[in-house]
Amino acid sequence: MARLLSLSSIAAATALLASHFASAQTLPQVSVSGKATEAVPSLSGFSDPPARLPMQALSLSAERLEELGITQLSGITKLDASISDAYNAVGYWSQLKIRGFDLDNRFNLRRDGLPISGETALSLVNKSGIEVLKGSSGMQAGTSSPAGIVNFVVKRPLAEDGTALMLEAIQGGTVQASLDHSQRFGANREFGLRVNLAAAHLAPELRSSKGRSHTLAVATDWRLSADTLVEAEVEFNRQSQPSQQGFSLLGDRLPDPKSVDPNLNLNNQPWSQPVVFDNTHASLRVQQKLSGEWRAQAALGIQRLRTDDRLAYAYGCSAANGDYYADRFCPDGNYDLYDFRSENEHRDTTSLDVFASGPVQLAGLRHDLTIGGLTSQFKSRFQRQAYNYAGTGNIDGSAVTTAQPDLTDENTNRDERSNELYLRDRVDLGAGTQAWLGLRHTRLHRESVRTDGSRATDYSQSVTTPWIALSHAIASDWLVYASWGQGVESEVTPNRARYLNAGQALPALKSRQTEIGLKTGTQRVEGSLTAFDIRRPLWRDIGSCDVNLSCEHRADGYARHRGIEASADLKWGGGGLFASAMRLQARREGSVDASLNGKQPPNVPQTTLKAHVRQDLLPGLQAQLGIRHEGSRFATPDNSIAVPAWTVADAGLRYLRGVGNQTWIWRAGVDNLTNRRAWRESPWQYEHSYLYPLAPRTFRTSLEVRL
Repeated sequence: MARLLSLSSIAAATALLASHFASAQTLPQVSVSGKATEAVPSLSGFSDPPARLPMQALSLSAERLEELGITQLSGITKLDASISDAYNAVGYWSQLKIRGFDLDNRFNLRRDGLPISGETALSLVNKSGIEVLKGSSGMQAGTSSPAGIVNFVVKRPLAEDGTALMLEAIQGGTVQASLDHSQRFGANREFGLRVNLAAAHLAPELRSSKGRSHTLAVATDWRLSADTLVEAEVEFNRQSQPSQQGFSLLGDRLPDPKSVDPNLNLNNQPWSQPVVFDNTHASLRVQQKLSGEWRAQAALGIQRLRTDDRLAYAYGCSAANGDYYADRFCPDGNYDLYDFRSENEHRDTTSLDVFASGPVQLAGLRHDLTIGGLTSQFKSRFQRQAYNYAGTGNIDGSAVTTAQPDLTDENTNRDERSNELYLRDRVDLGAGTQAWLGLRHTRLHRESVRTDGSRATDYSQSVTTPWIALSHAIASDWLVYASWGQGVESEVTPNRARYLNAGQALPALKSRQTEIGLKTGTQRVEGSLTAFDIRRPLWRDIGSCDVNLSCEHRADGYARHRGIEASADLKWGGGGLFASAMRLQARREGSVDASLNGKQPPNVPQTTLKAHVRQDLLPGLQAQLGIRHEGSRFATPDNSIAVPAWTVADAGLRYLRGVGNQTWIWRAGVDNLTNRRAWRESPWQYEHSYLYPLAPRTFRTSLEVRL
């Protein structure tokens, strides 16, 4: 922890700024124009505002995302120091790290609180915000990685009628147009309608990646009475765009990013085809006020995904001199190229969540209870896939190979059923002290089988994940807290002849997180300082695994991530600052292979700083400046090759003007203002090291008209 104290100066500055702003008695006069933004509901399950919760939660409104030109989930890496990239390729689904752990796209994403698969391109067009809960997620999810939970909040009909039209253009030729319309009907305006439409021609500066996307979303509500609200919505979106193939190490060296064209896409073969995502989402939600302060809610969610996943895939290298590089490219820049195609993939999720919440008096203390249950089913169905050697590629992008589309490889179909019971309780102990409890019991059943009927697995498992916290208000606007919680992951050994325990379910591996924090929240400042310690068991193949019955897949040591986070959201007359910093010590510990212990996981920066400042210059005109810094990281698990740190500046202008009863908002921005050349991330995927460059300087502009 000693090295983590390098953030002490940041923490002190955060506390000083927070104290200064919190002590102000009056607010400066501020003129606000435009539509009101919708509040982002809390995935925490508690009704308290974020500044009063004993956990770290980040709420990002659609307004904030629009200001920075963020149109996909991966864009939120610009905003918070604890969130970084985890293999984010143009044209593919977003993948994130939170506190150094990979977000599991199968289990760590929610849509209005209901489970969804993130193995698709998720549209932000009809989302009023994104919420991120950091760290142990056992209270919110039955099984999930310890990274945290990301929740997409769907736009619902507003109290007041309104329409917003937007046209956006990005350097390279990307153009997007969208419509957002909300209206209420009926004698008492009891019926609401919200329609979101968007269409885009995708033409980024990255070559060989042109595509298109469109979204149609309709949300309705019916206020049956003062006590009953019924909400229904449906969303259709489609994206078709070639994905981006990453670069890699050249033998034992890291290529100089200044020598690599960041606009070169190695997925540029004549036979390269787009990745196609077809998504349908729908939900029905009923909210009912019960007697007293009690209320109940039932929500049904449906997700239907169809994907054509295709890539000219670079993996390893068979050198001319007979050497073989399994996890990187050859020293001369050559690599083995494969024709990968997995078409007509289906991923279907159906879930039902029912809960009731309200206060009770027990032992003379007030308890705010939530009791509920969640049942969900997931089914994936695939066809045979192509994964065929297609020749030799080169990092200059000049090699041309022949397509090999034959479906020669089996895929794996999966089914999962999960039933969860959960309890949340907040106990008022008096004198500004509160105790918090979360408990979730999960019963799951999972099956898998190859598309040819082989390697079938089938198992059931029950797990219970607790979470407890204690908080104390040390002043009217200051909160100190400590929490401890568990998360759980479940896995089965692949049913292959090499394993002694083939097809057997592993014991549920429970991660745990301890966190202490200091938070403040007023009209003018929100800030926090947090220290956390996460320990997550790891699986590993023990043995040679080169012949039948030669190895065992089992738990071996753990990943331990300890860190300090500091954040501040400051507001002043005509401007504000949104900033965060994290110092992370992530290490492998406890392995039977001593050479692995003490190693830092690849693609995990130790120090991250992110800040965005905004300031009015003239009436209606605001300037914005963003700074992002990510420290050095490693490209391989053995820590033999380091990837240098990088810092990027972004800038923008916003001009707001009233035209009659309308509000016109012009936005202009430039990302990577100085055209910095660096390796943005170094993901380790499928036992291979990849490198993705920072996107070059890119200009964007938009016009929004609010009617």
